[in-house]
Amino acid sequence: MSKDRGEKGRETIIETSELTGFLDDGTEFTGQMKFTGTMRIDGKYEGTIKSDSMLIVGESAHIKAEMLEIGAISINGYVEGKIIAKEKIEVHSKGRVYGTVKTPSLVIDDGAILQGQCDMDQKGAEKKPEPSKKQKD
Repeated sequence: MSKDRGEKGRETIIETSELTGFLDDGTEFTGQMKFTGTMRIDGKYEGTIKSDSMLIVGESAHIKAEMLEIGAISINGYVEGKIIAKEKIEVHSKGRVYGTVKTPSLVIDDGAILQGQCDMDQKGAEKKPEPSKKQKD
């Protein structure tokens, strides 16, 4: 298990024994990726990723994703493309995101970069009523 003190003293704990997949620094992969469990990428990846699980993007990672559909993602490296997270997107101080993000929960630490569009689709949130249109007589 590794522990890391993130920004603002927040402790992040990653159970390395729980990782089900890992692309190490120096590894390059292009294509489609599907996985269950927790995946960590520290190398280069280009293509699509689809999972209802957790993706950890390490500091040395460089990801160009046409579409990244994920349960949750923790970003410490470079990600370019469209990210749709069902639960949460975390962009840590060394993280850089360029593209479109859609999630019900977004955390951006000081020093992180998010350049693009953001859609905060809140699950279960009540929709605001539309203003009533008054007709003129």
